[in-house]
Amino acid sequence: MVRLLRRPSLYFHFFQLLLTVHNTQAIDLDITSKESICDATSLIQGGMMDYYWGTQYGGTVGMFQPPYYWWEAGEAFGGMIENWYLCQNDTYEDMLKSALLAQTGSNYDYIPANQSMVEGNDDQGVWGLTLMGAAERNFTDPDDGTPGWLAMTQAVFNTMNARWDSAHCGGGLRWQIFTWNSGYNYKNTISNACLFQLAARLGRYTGNTTYLEVAEKVFTWLVDVGYVLLDDTANVFDGAEIDSNCTDMTQIEWTYNHGVVLGGAAYMYNATNGSSDWESRVTKLLKGATTYFFDSNGIMFENACQEYNTCNNDQRSFKSIFSRMLGLTSVLAPFTSDTVDPLIKTSAAAAAKSCTGGTDGHTCGLNWAKGSHDGYYGLGEQMCALEVMQNLLIHDRPAPLTGNTGGSSKGDALAGLNSTTTNVLENKMTITNGDRAGAAIVTAIILGVLTGGAVWMFF
Repeated sequence: MVRLLRRPSLYFHFFQLLLTVHNTQAIDLDITSKESICDATSLIQGGMMDYYWGTQYGGTVGMFQPPYYWWEAGEAFGGMIENWYLCQNDTYEDMLKSALLAQTGSNYDYIPANQSMVEGNDDQGVWGLTLMGAAERNFTDPDDGTPGWLAMTQAVFNTMNARWDSAHCGGGLRWQIFTWNSGYNYKNTISNACLFQLAARLGRYTGNTTYLEVAEKVFTWLVDVGYVLLDDTANVFDGAEIDSNCTDMTQIEWTYNHGVVLGGAAYMYNATNGSSDWESRVTKLLKGATTYFFDSNGIMFENACQEYNTCNNDQRSFKSIFSRMLGLTSVLAPFTSDTVDPLIKTSAAAAAKSCTGGTDGHTCGLNWAKGSHDGYYGLGEQMCALEVMQNLLIHDRPAPLTGNTGGSSKGDALAGLNSTTTNVLENKMTITNGDRAGAAIVTAIILGVLTGGAVWMFF
């Protein structure tokens, strides 16, 4: 996941809106009405699909158009699967299934060829959370012998867990999978938080305590290294470089880091039948979340960048997964609902007031406290509004399923273990004769261009 991205140009947004044709319809949200909530989220999803590349000429199935990166597609589809479940809305069911399958990769571990040079642990981890959501919500498994969503989640978990690096900072996952990518020496919270939560959810779903042991290990490392503080402040920091033994901390706090850690703790609380240790951890993490990411009126905001108008494309989507994790926490750790539910209600009502922009009249903004559209728009803004609004319904449907409570997705505990990308320290590229020939052709072309340019300049 790229932390620093260029904001798309105003021309991009302008022409995107010109190409979007909708019946103008404002969002008038009644937070007590399922019909109103589902009508509103249907409009918002329509806005998300304006950015979907898979239905555009020359586009890629399972991707949103540039400048939106691969990981953000995984984040978006996770929210849309939740809407499929909470609103029982099958409008995008076929699209979601084809999108998820198009990005599996040849080993069904979500390292597809189109990302095989740039993918990070956090990118793969976010897709893993979406797959786990599909399994827990009984989103229809693929057919024709394709592995189920649970098996694919296990493949993601296995490949990520195999990259655990004990040689630096006492453990943890690096940000990047491949040595040639910038950030390879950075160990970030979100990569490890995704592994932690995947382990917790797989342990809860399958009943296999080995997963829970991994979750304990990852969480303990996050605390021991100082990324997660379990004191009165309950900070969740971004990460650190291995060159400093992970001591020179990047003390930026993002909603998605905090949310994924909190959600994982709530799953562990639930999976351990209300363990007092996990109850204490959830309580502290939730206190930190309410302190840093809600204003004095109880409206959610991205503390590190929103006030300064510096949020990039990634950061403008973070509140989406944060909202999802708050909703899941309220369900899985019911003692938190008195705190979480009012915040979701207040933020959802405020988000709806921001969804008044664009030519469609319901394009959503970034700053929900403004009381109207703030001039920002894009995939991230739509995703955030979608997830906070649909989590008003989180208690109206059964909690995430397990294998013992009706979950039907097919699993494979050994999935992904034969992948060539499990161990980051042993990555090897297979160079074929075709690759060599292609490289030779490209080299010849480049040399021809350079030589021709030099001759032209000489004369």
